[in-house]
Amino acid sequence: MTADNPSAPSALHTVLGAGPAGTALAEELVRRGHPVRLVDRSGDHPGLVGVERFTADVSSAEGARAAVAGAAVVYHCVNVGYHLQVEVMPRIQEAVLGAVRESGARLVVLDTVYPYGETRGAVMTEDSPWNATSRKGRMRAELDSAYLDAHREGPARVVLGRSADFFGPGVLNSSLGGAVFPGALSGEDVAVMGDIDLPHSYTYIRDVAAGLATLGERPDGDGRVWHLPTAPARTTREVLKMVEERVGRAVRLVAVAEARPFGPFDERFMAEYAEMFYQHTEPQIMESAAFERHFGVRPTPLAEALDATLAWYEAWWEARTGTSSGVR
Repeated sequence: MTADNPSAPSALHTVLGAGPAGTALAEELVRRGHPVRLVDRSGDHPGLVGVERFTADVSSAEGARAAVAGAAVVYHCVNVGYHLQVEVMPRIQEAVLGAVRESGARLVVLDTVYPYGETRGAVMTEDSPWNATSRKGRMRAELDSAYLDAHREGPARVVLGRSADFFGPGVLNSSLGGAVFPGALSGEDVAVMGDIDLPHSYTYIRDVAAGLATLGERPDGDGRVWHLPTAPARTTREVLKMVEERVGRAVRLVAVAEARPFGPFDERFMAEYAEMFYQHTEPQIMESAAFERHFGVRPTPLAEALDATLAWYEAWWEARTGTSSGVR
């Protein structure tokens, strides 16, 4: 049975969610030689070479069952509008867990650091306590407990991969994304949240993909939470200095000291994000040493990741505006 050997060439790997993480993961799985199905609700995303596109609503039992049919490994990378998360994400969990229990597929879940809550700068490891007090943090902690319980109780086989804030090619809605790189390339304003002199972990989207793919191929990691490969934390100001070096000019920083609309983040999003703004007023340091030791996978060096990110944004900017930024 292919579900018992996820590295077999014939084993189908199904990715739920076609956002930046799901898309990067599908591309990584194809690169590793796996048959890949990429599932989303709309079906209007551009095709990817070697990837079967599939349209389904995985918040319903019927949709989730259809999406995972025949898969050896299922990756849950689904996200929903920030204002809908507390309501919708539990429904998605129920449907997806039910589907993999029936099918026998292993489930790899893309997770966040929200369950830890405010850390007062303590380094986040897989052993850190879950102290979330926000609505979304408590919701994520409850979901994660249910995933781990499902694995312990069987027959589901589940593993969770946690990421810090995303950045990289295709990532727009991030504090190190559409609010930063377009302005850096064009000479316009760059909005930065909170205290940029605090260390802050950022996880490169291609390391998210590589980490999840590794969990999908390695059942010896099942039944627990792992921190996906993440470069050592730097202050956001240090990261921005590296961006300045690459674009050849100082960036025009605009401080966002509280949750208010700016750049790609509208009023509705920021109203929901207010309870999470502590992530920008205390150090956010996520360590991935356990993953690196166990699986032998290292994060991409930050300089290399920023080079690739800026190259993607330069192409994105040119396609969007019809002009080059002239800095690369």
